[in-house]
Amino acid sequence: MRWLIPAVASVLALPLSSGCAIDKGTALAADFEEDWVGTADVARIHTTKNNTLPFSGTTTGVLVLEEDTPADHVSARAEELREYVARHNNVTGRITADGITFTVVADKERTREVMALWRSLTTDDHVVTGDINDASRKGTDGWRSEVTAVDATGAMAVFKDMVSAGGRHRPLSDVSSLKVETGRGVRPGLSVRTGFDGTLPTEAIAAYEAVAAQHPVVGAGLHHDRASIVVAEGADLVHAGELARGAAPNLSAAVEVRSDSGA
Repeated sequence: MRWLIPAVASVLALPLSSGCAIDKGTALAADFEEDWVGTADVARIHTTKNNTLPFSGTTTGVLVLEEDTPADHVSARAEELREYVARHNNVTGRITADGITFTVVADKERTREVMALWRSLTTDDHVVTGDINDASRKGTDGWRSEVTAVDATGAMAVFKDMVSAGGRHRPLSDVSSLKVETGRGVRPGLSVRTGFDGTLPTEAIAAYEAVAAQHPVVGAGLHHDRASIVVAEGADLVHAGELARGAAPNLSAAVEVRSDSGA
């Protein structure tokens, strides 16, 4: 039976397709790069590999499009990628264009919605970068979006537009979580976000706006269940706290107002 050993070894040494590869995530990533290299408008391709078990795995492939790629070309690449992921269940396809990265899913209507949001975000002067990622779970479709804005005023404007019907940015129809924030080092800074289930931070925003109307605010983090507001050194901290808690009665115990001095 010794002849079986080299025979088995020779079989294991053969290159495997992604369908039967031991490190399937790695093979899927290699296939993705090979399938998309040389595609019009694609400047770079990034892939990540997830080899969960022998012969089981996934990959995420990102097509980074060339600068100033026309919107109709982005739509064309998105449709091609949509068809690709529809044929490859273990591949997540994403596109980066004009500073916004978004996931393309097999469902045509969901991809059209994401493309519409991509278009509106790329024409919004308040927006610096963004990421729209599929956050679907078993039986429930969903999205997770993160946007970086030029300043606090822009961050609040973008957030309200993205969660309000009739605004500049049409809300996605599936359950979505959203975070909009200013970039690192921007003053005043602001981070405002929904809950994971899309619950809006209505009272936290009310607290922030009540304080900002009468005191200089240098930073704030607004969540659906809490708020943290930092006022400039020298501001009336007691009055600012009263304003914030008065505007958010259901969050009053979870509203923090402090001075930039650390008080």
